[in-house]
Amino acid sequence: VQPPENPLQADEWNKLRESFRSPEIFEEVMFNNMVRCNSPVDVAKSLLTHVAKRNGDIAYNLLLKYLALCVQQGQTSEICDVYDIMKIRFRILESGAYNLLIRGLSNSNQWRRALTILEEVKKITVPSRTNYESCIKAAGHHQEMNLAFELYHEMLAKDLVPSLDVLQAFFDFSRGMTGAELQKELFGILLYLRENQIYPHETFMRSIKLWFESIPGGNWRGHLTSIKDSGQCPVCNHQLEDSDLTEEEYNNLRERIIRDVIHGTDTFRKTSPQEFQAFQTFVENRLPFDIVIDGLNVSHIKPRKMQCENLFDAVNSLAKENVRLLVLGRKHMLINSSNWRREIMKEMQNKADFFFAENISEDDAFLLYATLRSGKHCKFVTRDFLRDHKACLSDSLTRQLFRKWQRGHQIVFSPSPAFCYDSVVQTTGDTWHMPYKDTYGEKYSYRVPRKWLCLQQKL
Repeated sequence: VQPPENPLQADEWNKLRESFRSPEIFEEVMFNNMVRCNSPVDVAKSLLTHVAKRNGDIAYNLLLKYLALCVQQGQTSEICDVYDIMKIRFRILESGAYNLLIRGLSNSNQWRRALTILEEVKKITVPSRTNYESCIKAAGHHQEMNLAFELYHEMLAKDLVPSLDVLQAFFDFSRGMTGAELQKELFGILLYLRENQIYPHETFMRSIKLWFESIPGGNWRGHLTSIKDSGQCPVCNHQLEDSDLTEEEYNNLRERIIRDVIHGTDTFRKTSPQEFQAFQTFVENRLPFDIVIDGLNVSHIKPRKMQCENLFDAVNSLAKENVRLLVLGRKHMLINSSNWRREIMKEMQNKADFFFAENISEDDAFLLYATLRSGKHCKFVTRDFLRDHKACLSDSLTRQLFRKWQRGHQIVFSPSPAFCYDSVVQTTGDTWHMPYKDTYGEKYSYRVPRKWLCLQQKL
């Protein structure tokens, strides 16, 4: 149904309705198409008026669709009118209506009404991330930074993960503003990126750079650069933190992972206690290894190649003199097939130790156990980022240690070596170093970036 271009009279709407194949859903279909075609609001309003006169009432779902059209076009007075009607007619609205109202009012001169609606939502449920972020951006846009940060902290306290867009907005809105408290809050966002190993995209990184350079009397200068393999910044010659854990940190992490992740509730849904016991015995008799390889994961690196060839290439590139490799495989790899050639498997077994688990087993627990039991030097190879296992760790400090250990010890073929320096936001007070992604789409990718922003304060 093509929406009309101009408002219609009652008889014209009736004629259209009668010519429609399913008259009982005519209004719903028409409103959907009006939203899709971004029809003029007065056309939609004439249909709403017609329905009200005919039925003596307007159904909730039609009001919601009309509201969506008003929000789409930024029709503030209409949004307020619909809200007033809905409040009288329905005691509590559902989340879709609240989302539309908050979004629509946040982008208008009535933005404080969005805050009132946010308070209403809080009485019923936890507001969504987008509810908070709409209000934060509205407050920031009107230079009410204290209010914006208050909402941000409230959001974090409710375990809502802020989008990079709203974090970037804080830096955009604060440009050129003064105040020690504001500076402290923005540094807090940078430390949030560090603690959660979040890599901003390039546009966000440029906003951070512009904010630093706009601080009155701050004398900050930013440069986009690449860090040397040694971990030295070519701009300021500063040596970045290394990715090694202290002996105490490593031992604590190893104990926690073996207790919470490997022997936790998860492992034996994916393998049997007998198989894991056999694996532990196998590992203890052959310790220490230098590199542990998730064989099945690595075998899928290049989909067009035979799986055993992918694994063979990886083993070959890692098998250097006196380097001890452990490959975690599956029993089906031992059966001669188009993907697993017996002669190639035999050649690999001359270069590395192999443990073949049952085909249904998941080998992440095996991978972590063998790597951690081998000592601080041991690295592991997988394209899996082990997020589920990190989530099993109960406190944030241990999760940070896990991520730091992971960054320094995980080798991801594609190509991504384990770096000797730590790839998180770092500061010495008068310098900041921040890794970033050069593409917008990789917001929360855990692949380690090679590009950095170096900020120096010239005192």
